[in-house]
Amino acid sequence: MERKEFESYLKKYGEKIEQIRQSAHDLHQSVNQTYGKDLPYGYHLDMVVQGIRDFGHLVCAREQDVLPLFFGGYYHDSIEDARLTYNDVMKVARSFLTEEQAVMATEIAYALTNDKGRTRAERAGEKYYQGIRETPYAPFVKLCDRLANITFSCSADNSDSRRMREVYKGEMPHFLQCINPHSDDPRFKLPQETVLRLAECLIDDLEREEHEGKVWWYDY
Repeated sequence: MERKEFESYLKKYGEKIEQIRQSAHDLHQSVNQTYGKDLPYGYHLDMVVQGIRDFGHLVCAREQDVLPLFFGGYYHDSIEDARLTYNDVMKVARSFLTEEQAVMATEIAYALTNDKGRTRAERAGEKYYQGIRETPYAPFVKLCDRLANITFSCSADNSDSRRMREVYKGEMPHFLQCINPHSDDPRFKLPQETVLRLAECLIDDLEREEHEGKVWWYDY
């Protein structure tokens, strides 16, 4: 989809997107979830959706998918962190979207919900990644989620941010491989422009790795 066409749909559906945004903010506020040390969780949701605003035209296949894509971005953590069930999310989605759109939107949120596990690796195992790869737009929304988290970890200089930056950097080659379905369907695409934006936060290490021939941000 051309950027101008995508942006025209953002204006067309701007009021409904804002309603979805406020609904998601209110949901996470209702369970007192925060981001970082003391930011409202809506801060993270807005960062994720900013990635969708910036790069969504590269994956969005049709006008009918615009609202599900944004709903998936705003509600991607609603099951994992805000105590909703799949059916809860579906009910909310139906209040904003058509039945077909609601199913697509809810499937994105469900695909991005971590599995049960004691460790980070167990919570994001092969079954989890398979669900992402098999769900339209889930790879892209997950990439925007990771872009938001890396951008945030690179924006502050404290022990938690430095630790998470190292975690994300170490996970990156495996992460990109795991969420990439290698499909010609644009709905499953990982735009190179988005991956390169993500890499900007880690540029010092990427420059070093490039000299060593490890150009993972292209080889995904």
